[in-house]
Amino acid sequence: MKDDDIFFERTSAGIPVAVETIPGCESSGYMVAVGTGSRDEDGSIMGISHLLEHVVFRETATRDSYRMAKEIEGAGGELNAFTAKEVTAFYGVTIKETKAVARDMVSDIVANPLINAKDVELEKKIVLQEISMVRNNPESYIHDLFGRTIWNGHELSQDEAGEVEIVEGLDDGDLRAYYEERYKAPNLAVFAAGNVDPEVTLAWAEEKFDPLSGGKAVSRKAPARPAAKYDLIERGDEHCYVAMGFPAYHAGHPDRAAVMLLSAILGSGTSSRLFQGVREEKALVYAVYNSIDQNCDAASMATFLSSTKENVVEAVETAASIYGELRDGGLEEGELQRSKNLIKGATVRSMESTERRLYSLTRNTMLTGRPDSFRDRLAAIDSVTEDDVMRVAADLISPDRLNLTVFGERTRELEDFTPDRLLL
Repeated sequence: MKDDDIFFERTSAGIPVAVETIPGCESSGYMVAVGTGSRDEDGSIMGISHLLEHVVFRETATRDSYRMAKEIEGAGGELNAFTAKEVTAFYGVTIKETKAVARDMVSDIVANPLINAKDVELEKKIVLQEISMVRNNPESYIHDLFGRTIWNGHELSQDEAGEVEIVEGLDDGDLRAYYEERYKAPNLAVFAAGNVDPEVTLAWAEEKFDPLSGGKAVSRKAPARPAAKYDLIERGDEHCYVAMGFPAYHAGHPDRAAVMLLSAILGSGTSSRLFQGVREEKALVYAVYNSIDQNCDAASMATFLSSTKENVVEAVETAASIYGELRDGGLEEGELQRSKNLIKGATVRSMESTERRLYSLTRNTMLTGRPDSFRDRLAAIDSVTEDDVMRVAADLISPDRLNLTVFGERTRELEDFTPDRLLL
């Protein structure tokens, strides 16, 4: 096995195990991913994936939350988790000398949670506060609102945190039933990165997770390709938050790297077209940036900005014109290489973190069915040509696919606004 290759095998029960050993690394990380998230919840249990992610940390058959905290911190590490639209994952990262503690604790919370009524009620209070916090942070909340706009009723429009009224009504019986159905093979996958041994990781996965069989495989339906849509959502403040963008390509699509570069040219960094055109030349916003949200069968590429109510329409019109100028006018000399270096630099820096490397390994495998190495990701970026970027721009940047979400004061100008006036 070469230094930057990835070990990828399956346990006897068929659970995928991906391991990225990093020579000279002083830390070790282990993650167990469950292939279920907010898109896999029906309307009566929206938010259950996120709530369950919290509850399993409360108490297992061998530990309570305080003992967990003491053990992982005593091992020089961190124990954490996240819930996304298509995956819920639990991980532990420690110094290399105490890696066995990370393995033991991750497997304990995934395989042995108690999920009792007392802990569910306590964690519901915390999750409800988290939902409130997100909704009172418009810079974050606009991403959720845009997801509702572009996916328009499809399961991908469902927030990871859930809905307050539904979360309030969930009980330990609901969570236990969801756990028994989803937290079993074939929905499990195991990952490790850093100072880790592939064979030890595979043996650990077989011992701890192969017994968790009999789960129900998640079934998903891809969304239809979204049409143009405009949502004006009232906010009790005159400052406006905006998301505007288009459906893109799913995580396993062959043009994935080309979309990344198109998005970077438009809105990554202070040299990007949107930052220069919307902020530097016209001073319409403080911040403007592009983001790609990829799933296993769908994706979006969007611009996020905020401005005062007086500037918001001009800011949107300017951003739209920049999209059209790139699609119709092509790239500037050196623009593609500059964006390649920007993405590669961010990739290299993130890969110096065991947590980021572990997250990237997990995400790529869960969304595409196969891992890719650090070297693979850099090679994919290098291989993109100007023709690739322009072909993707012509396909994606289309007025009949533009989705626009404005979170701000309901002014007459915004009420009367129609996206078909935008110069795309």
